[in-house]
Amino acid sequence: MFDTVLFDLDGTLTDPAEGITNSVAYALERYGIRVEDKKSLYSFIGPPLNDSFMQYYGFSSEKAMEAIGVYREYFRDRGIFENEVYEGIHELLDRIKKSGRKIVLATSKPEEFAVRILEHFDLIGYFDVVAGASMDEKRNKKGDVIKYAMEKGGLSAAGAVMIGDREHDIFGAGENGLPSIGVLYGYGDRKELEAAGATYIADAVKDIFELL
Repeated sequence: MFDTVLFDLDGTLTDPAEGITNSVAYALERYGIRVEDKKSLYSFIGPPLNDSFMQYYGFSSEKAMEAIGVYREYFRDRGIFENEVYEGIHELLDRIKKSGRKIVLATSKPEEFAVRILEHFDLIGYFDVVAGASMDEKRNKKGDVIKYAMEKGGLSAAGAVMIGDREHDIFGAGENGLPSIGVLYGYGDRKELEAAGATYIADAVKDIFELL
Protein backbone atom coordinates (compact mmCIF):
# COMPACT_ATOMS: atom_id res chain seq x y z
CA MET A 1 0.00 0.00 0.00
CA PHE A 2 2.79 2.43 0.89
CA ASP A 3 6.07 2.62 -1.00
CA THR A 4 7.68 5.57 0.84
CA VAL A 5 7.94 5.39 4.63
CA LEU A 6 8.84 8.46 6.67
CA PHE A 7 9.96 8.00 10.27
CA ASP A 8 10.23 10.35 13.20
CA LEU A 9 13.38 9.73 15.26
CA ASP A 10 12.87 10.46 18.98
CA GLY A 11 10.26 8.18 20.51
CA THR A 12 9.82 6.26 17.26
CA LEU A 13 13.20 4.78 16.29
CA THR A 14 15.12 5.51 19.48
CA ASP A 15 14.33 6.22 23.12
CA PRO A 16 16.22 9.47 23.82
CA ALA A 17 14.77 10.17 27.27
CA GLU A 18 18.01 10.14 29.25
CA GLY A 19 19.93 12.40 26.88
CA ILE A 20 17.16 14.91 26.25
CA THR A 21 16.11 15.26 29.90
CA ASN A 22 19.72 15.57 31.06
CA SER A 23 20.31 18.26 28.44
CA VAL A 24 17.14 20.17 29.35
CA ALA A 25 17.95 19.97 33.07
CA TYR A 26 21.47 21.26 32.32
CA ALA A 27 20.02 24.22 30.42
CA LEU A 28 17.39 25.02 33.05
CA GLU A 29 19.98 24.97 35.82
CA ARG A 30 21.80 27.78 34.01
CA TYR A 31 18.66 29.85 34.65
CA GLY A 32 18.40 28.87 38.30
CA ILE A 33 15.75 26.19 37.75
CA ARG A 34 16.49 22.85 39.39
CA VAL A 35 14.60 19.78 38.20
CA GLU A 36 14.17 17.08 40.82
CA ASP A 37 12.23 14.57 38.71
CA LYS A 38 13.56 14.36 35.15
CA LYS A 39 10.47 12.42 34.08
CA SER A 40 8.69 15.78 34.29
CA LEU A 41 10.76 16.78 31.25
CA TYR A 42 9.42 13.99 29.01
CA SER A 43 7.16 16.60 27.40
CA PHE A 44 10.30 17.97 25.71
CA ILE A 45 10.67 14.76 23.70
CA GLY A 46 9.24 15.31 20.24
CA PRO A 47 8.20 18.96 19.89
CA PRO A 48 10.63 21.72 18.83
CA LEU A 49 12.72 22.74 21.84
CA ASN A 50 11.96 26.45 21.59
CA ASP A 51 8.23 25.72 21.80
CA SER A 52 8.76 23.60 24.91
CA PHE A 53 10.92 26.13 26.75
CA MET A 54 8.27 28.79 26.07
CA GLN A 55 5.27 26.60 26.87
CA TYR A 56 6.50 24.88 30.01
CA TYR A 57 8.82 27.50 31.52
CA GLY A 58 7.47 30.76 30.16
CA PHE A 59 10.64 31.70 28.30
CA SER A 60 10.44 34.43 25.67
CA SER A 61 11.36 33.38 22.11
CA GLU A 62 14.75 35.05 22.53
CA LYS A 63 15.42 33.36 25.88
CA ALA A 64 14.27 30.02 24.45
CA MET A 65 16.80 30.28 21.61
CA GLU A 66 19.50 31.13 24.15
CA ALA A 67 18.45 28.11 26.24
CA ILE A 68 18.75 25.86 23.19
CA GLY A 69 22.36 26.96 22.87
CA VAL A 70 22.97 25.95 26.49
CA TYR A 71 21.10 22.66 25.93
CA ARG A 72 23.43 21.87 23.05
CA GLU A 73 26.52 22.37 25.23
CA TYR A 74 25.52 19.14 26.96
CA PHE A 75 23.71 17.40 24.14
CA ARG A 76 26.32 17.79 21.40
CA ASP A 77 28.82 15.27 22.79
CA ARG A 78 27.12 13.63 25.78
CA GLY A 79 23.34 13.70 25.61
CA ILE A 80 23.28 12.73 21.95
CA PHE A 81 24.46 9.20 22.80
CA GLU A 82 22.45 8.79 26.04
CA ASN A 83 19.96 7.08 23.82
CA GLU A 84 18.96 3.58 22.73
CA VAL A 85 17.29 1.97 19.73
CA TYR A 86 13.90 0.43 20.43
CA GLU A 87 13.85 -3.35 20.26
CA GLY A 88 12.87 -4.57 16.81
CA ILE A 89 13.74 -1.37 14.91
CA HIS A 90 16.77 -2.80 13.08
CA GLU A 91 14.69 -5.77 11.96
CA LEU A 92 11.78 -3.55 10.91
CA LEU A 93 13.98 -1.23 8.83
CA ASP A 94 15.72 -4.21 7.24
CA ARG A 95 12.38 -5.75 6.30
CA ILE A 96 11.09 -2.47 4.83
CA LYS A 97 14.31 -1.97 2.87
CA LYS A 98 14.24 -5.49 1.46
CA SER A 99 10.62 -4.96 0.37
CA GLY A 100 11.84 -2.27 -2.02
CA ARG A 101 10.33 0.72 -0.23
CA LYS A 102 12.08 4.05 0.29
CA ILE A 103 12.85 4.97 3.90
CA VAL A 104 13.04 8.61 4.97
CA LEU A 105 13.89 10.26 8.28
CA ALA A 106 11.89 13.40 9.11
CA THR A 107 12.82 14.72 12.55
CA SER A 108 12.58 18.02 14.40
CA LYS A 109 16.05 17.28 15.79
CA PRO A 110 18.79 19.21 13.95
CA GLU A 111 19.86 17.25 10.90
CA GLU A 112 23.51 17.28 11.96
CA PHE A 113 22.63 15.51 15.21
CA ALA A 114 20.21 13.11 13.53
CA VAL A 115 22.91 11.92 11.12
CA ARG A 116 25.34 11.32 14.01
CA ILE A 117 22.73 9.29 15.90
CA LEU A 118 21.88 7.14 12.87
CA GLU A 119 25.58 6.53 12.24
CA HIS A 120 26.28 5.70 15.89
CA PHE A 121 23.53 3.08 16.00
CA ASP A 122 24.27 1.63 12.53
CA LEU A 123 20.91 2.80 11.15
CA ILE A 124 22.12 5.25 8.51
CA GLY A 125 22.38 2.62 5.77
CA TYR A 126 18.64 2.01 5.77
CA PHE A 127 17.75 5.59 4.86
CA ASP A 128 17.35 7.01 1.38
CA VAL A 129 16.80 10.52 2.75
CA VAL A 130 17.70 12.08 6.10
CA ALA A 131 15.91 15.35 6.84
CA GLY A 132 15.95 17.30 10.07
CA ALA A 133 15.60 20.76 11.52
CA SER A 134 18.06 23.51 10.73
CA MET A 135 20.47 24.51 13.50
CA ASP A 136 19.03 28.05 13.53
CA GLU A 137 15.58 26.56 14.30
CA LYS A 138 14.03 28.30 11.28
CA ARG A 139 13.02 24.86 10.01
CA ASN A 140 11.84 22.92 13.05
CA LYS A 141 8.07 22.45 12.75
CA LYS A 142 7.28 18.88 11.72
CA GLY A 143 5.19 19.96 8.74
CA ASP A 144 8.11 22.00 7.39
CA VAL A 145 10.56 19.15 7.99
CA ILE A 146 8.32 16.68 6.15
CA LYS A 147 7.96 19.09 3.22
CA TYR A 148 11.74 19.52 3.14
CA ALA A 149 12.26 15.74 3.28
CA MET A 150 9.92 15.17 0.35
CA GLU A 151 11.58 17.91 -1.70
CA LYS A 152 15.08 16.71 -0.80
CA GLY A 153 14.27 13.19 -1.96
CA GLY A 154 12.19 14.24 -4.96
CA LEU A 155 9.32 12.25 -3.47
CA SER A 156 5.58 12.33 -4.05
CA ALA A 157 2.94 12.29 -1.32
CA ALA A 158 1.18 9.53 -3.26
CA GLY A 159 2.11 6.22 -1.64
CA ALA A 160 3.91 7.89 1.30
CA VAL A 161 3.14 7.55 5.01
CA MET A 162 4.51 9.27 8.13
CA ILE A 163 5.23 7.26 11.30
CA GLY A 164 5.63 8.98 14.66
CA ASP A 165 4.74 8.94 18.34
CA ARG A 166 3.44 12.48 18.96
CA GLU A 167 0.66 14.69 17.67
CA HIS A 168 3.20 16.89 15.89
CA ASP A 169 4.04 13.97 13.58
CA ILE A 170 0.37 13.43 12.78
CA PHE A 171 -0.37 17.11 12.22
CA GLY A 172 2.76 17.49 10.07
CA ALA A 173 1.73 14.54 7.92
CA GLY A 174 -1.73 16.01 7.42
CA GLU A 175 -0.28 19.38 6.40
CA ASN A 176 1.55 17.59 3.60
CA GLY A 177 -1.34 15.36 2.50
CA LEU A 178 0.16 12.20 4.00
CA PRO A 179 -1.64 9.51 6.00
CA SER A 180 0.03 8.61 9.27
CA ILE A 181 0.76 5.79 11.68
CA GLY A 182 0.88 6.76 15.34
CA VAL A 183 2.95 4.48 17.57
CA LEU A 184 2.10 3.82 21.22
CA TYR A 185 5.49 2.64 22.48
CA GLY A 186 6.93 6.19 22.39
CA TYR A 187 5.91 9.34 24.26
CA GLY A 188 2.41 9.99 22.97
CA ASP A 189 -0.70 8.06 23.99
CA ARG A 190 -3.70 6.78 22.08
CA LYS A 191 -5.87 9.75 23.06
CA GLU A 192 -3.29 12.25 21.75
CA LEU A 193 -2.71 10.40 18.49
CA GLU A 194 -6.38 9.77 17.76
CA ALA A 195 -7.28 13.38 18.56
CA ALA A 196 -4.59 14.52 16.12
CA GLY A 197 -6.16 12.34 13.41
CA ALA A 198 -3.74 9.43 13.05
CA THR A 199 -4.83 7.22 10.15
CA TYR A 200 -3.62 4.07 11.91
CA ILE A 201 -2.31 3.19 15.37
CA ALA A 202 0.48 0.68 16.04
CA ASP A 203 0.73 -0.69 19.55
CA ALA A 204 4.25 -2.04 19.07
CA VAL A 205 7.17 -2.02 16.62
CA LYS A 206 6.14 -5.46 15.36
CA ASP A 207 2.78 -4.09 14.21
CA ILE A 208 4.16 -1.44 11.86
CA PHE A 209 5.12 -3.55 8.84
CA GLU A 210 1.67 -5.09 8.54
CA LEU A 211 0.16 -1.59 8.33
CA LEU A 212 2.37 -0.78 5.36
